[in-house]
Amino acid sequence: MPARTGAQFLDRLARTRTHVQVQGETLTGGVASHPAFANVVRSYAELFDMQHDPRLRDVLTYPSPLTGEPVATSFLVPRTEADLVKRRQAFRLWADASLGMLGRTGDYLNSALMALASAADWFGRQDDRFARNIRAYYEKVREEDLLLTHTLIPPQANRAVAGSQQAAGTLMAHIVREDDNGIVVRGARMLATIGPFADELLVFPSTVLRGTPEDKPYSFAFAVPSDAPGLRYIAREPLDYGRSHFDHPLGSRFDESDAVVVFDDVHVPYERCFTLGDPELCNGFYLATSAIEQMTHQVVARTTAKTEYILGLTCLLTEAIGIGQFQHVQADIAEIITTLETLRAFGRAAEADAAVNSYGVLTPAWAPLNAARNLYPRLYQRFPEILRKLGASGLMAIPAEADIAGPAAADIGTYLQAATLTGAERVRLFRLVWDTCASAFASRQALYEYYFFGDPVRMAGAYVSGYDRSPYMARVRDFLDRPG
Repeated sequence: MPARTGAQFLDRLARTRTHVQVQGETLTGGVASHPAFANVVRSYAELFDMQHDPRLRDVLTYPSPLTGEPVATSFLVPRTEADLVKRRQAFRLWADASLGMLGRTGDYLNSALMALASAADWFGRQDDRFARNIRAYYEKVREEDLLLTHTLIPPQANRAVAGSQQAAGTLMAHIVREDDNGIVVRGARMLATIGPFADELLVFPSTVLRGTPEDKPYSFAFAVPSDAPGLRYIAREPLDYGRSHFDHPLGSRFDESDAVVVFDDVHVPYERCFTLGDPELCNGFYLATSAIEQMTHQVVARTTAKTEYILGLTCLLTEAIGIGQFQHVQADIAEIITTLETLRAFGRAAEADAAVNSYGVLTPAWAPLNAARNLYPRLYQRFPEILRKLGASGLMAIPAEADIAGPAAADIGTYLQAATLTGAERVRLFRLVWDTCASAFASRQALYEYYFFGDPVRMAGAYVSGYDRSPYMARVRDFLDRPG
């Protein structure tokens, strides 16, 4: 099957029997029509449809190396500068469609899988079968245009001890036995965003593992269908309240479900395993394969789109209520512009300084991408704060869509008008501002961006320890030793 349409995505989902717990309900199918997921599933279907839009398909697809049929550009192995540019353009088209609010669109993990498969020989260091497995799985996902999610971290039970020591090692997903056909996994993992409606689940390493026998049962990378027997998703409360797009313009479209994954003796065939029982391979999973660079390339494209949206929204807000001339407002807008141009510079530098890795893949430069992923989690937190400050009390009493045409219509027209907008237009704009900076959906976005790549404090520590500071220290020493 070539690049899917939205209808094909929905048809496959209708035939999937994923086990989902949500708000006291147990689903074993019917996810696409359930109120908790229906609208965001429709948004994902629209992304798949974009691949067939005559105006966009040349950017969003390329010919499959196997069949010549169009497949998603996020699977394209970049060999040239033009390939990297095309990948970024495809990322932007999907990011713009959701204003950057969808953080787990397929292009994110497709990019990781492309890099991992290109580095198949690295997996072959443990066993040639793993090299074949990762290549075969990449081709399967590419040719079937599957939507992937992943789960990385152990349950947040007692961070004072290692996951292997929590509840005698039973909480964190681990291998309980092997048989002639594969492994059996038991325990739980966090945090599978879009898990309830994804086609497949990637179970990948995250936390650093020690090279001890106790860590071997927790050292693995594999993939399973989302409806594999024994696999359960416990989804959080939905932030789509079933209201109109007018009332909740973002939450009613883009509420990606987050879920805890429970493995109740899930059997994983060997052909779906990419590494087993090797902590060293797990610890090098992303950096040694260049997967982290390819993933972050997509993230910077998305966060750039998101920041452009924030800038546009902020300027519409200030224009509407006539505050754009005040210097403190201009300072806030300048902060957003600076963030935007910083992200653009990071993205441009990553592509300009790209180099071919040891597996023949043209890889965006890591230094600017790493800077971006360390900065943005903090920078994004300022955007909701700025919008709340500028919207001020005007955000506190916003009528609903039903009021626009109800008995309050005349009062809304008179008393809620703005410098450049009618009362109804102002209400529509302010509901979007609210959903960006103050609603439950907005709070989830801020939390999501803050922890997207993990704890920012631990990330900062890794950033410092991995950054070569010796040339700059040597320069200062040379100056201190300069003859008077």
